[in-house]
Amino acid sequence: MKIKKKSGQIVPFDNTKLITSLVNSGASVTDAKKILQEIQPQLYNGIPSNKVYALAFRKLKSISKANAARYSLKNGIFELGPTGFYFEKFISRIFELQGYEVITNVFLEGRCVSHEVDILVKKNMYLGMVECKFHSSQDAKTDVKVPMYILSRFNDLNKKAVDVFQKEEIISTCWLVTNSKFTTEAIKFAECSGLKLLSWDYPFQAGIKDVVNHYKVYPITCLTTLTAAEKELLLLQDILTVYDLMHFQNSFHKLKISENRMKRIKEESNQLLNR
Repeated sequence: MKIKKKSGQIVPFDNTKLITSLVNSGASVTDAKKILQEIQPQLYNGIPSNKVYALAFRKLKSISKANAARYSLKNGIFELGPTGFYFEKFISRIFELQGYEVITNVFLEGRCVSHEVDILVKKNMYLGMVECKFHSSQDAKTDVKVPMYILSRFNDLNKKAVDVFQKEEIISTCWLVTNSKFTTEAIKFAECSGLKLLSWDYPFQAGIKDVVNHYKVYPITCLTTLTAAEKELLLLQDILTVYDLMHFQNSFHKLKISENRMKRIKEESNQLLNR
């Protein structure tokens, strides 16, 4: 049997890949195999990949909402759009959790022209710039033109010292971050030119999905117990992560929800954070 990806590409359906993704979300191998068995009668040749995901997600949610939230992590990252504003703030949180000082949306004068930098980070003696590329489609990839462009900006900015973190320093490092994936040529160029890349699955075992699970910095957009409107309301209050939701005072205040719903949301959140 074959499935149709959002890009229109037709690929073979991989049972093992589905089971692995369910297990990675926290489901047991037994439950993952049971979910596959239960959705198989609804699968057909040419079925859209997002429909397969939806069927598996629904079954997983009935077993564990927290595991379903982890399973929907990639979708949750994409829901930090559509402009990428919240994605930039989310990436800033990831750097902060790794011990960096962070400043967002900074205007700097390069040797030739001025630049708006998405994120500036500092750790020990190193000052770095971080540029974010947000895609609204999960099948979109960041191609080689983007790191080429970012490198030209980095080369202009690292020619002179900038005074941001209370002292003049040279920007010595540059990251390019995307919520999707990089093409092979983009990775090849970045590795050759010294740019650091971060995407959903790159570097290997250190991509966004790995960092999120390691630091438990889950975006609120992956929670299954919140509506889309409630997620947007929380994002507007700068409640970006599940940790923020559980620890910021009055984070539930503007939601105006019942005690029972609040209890369910807190239960799912605690299961995510205490895995």
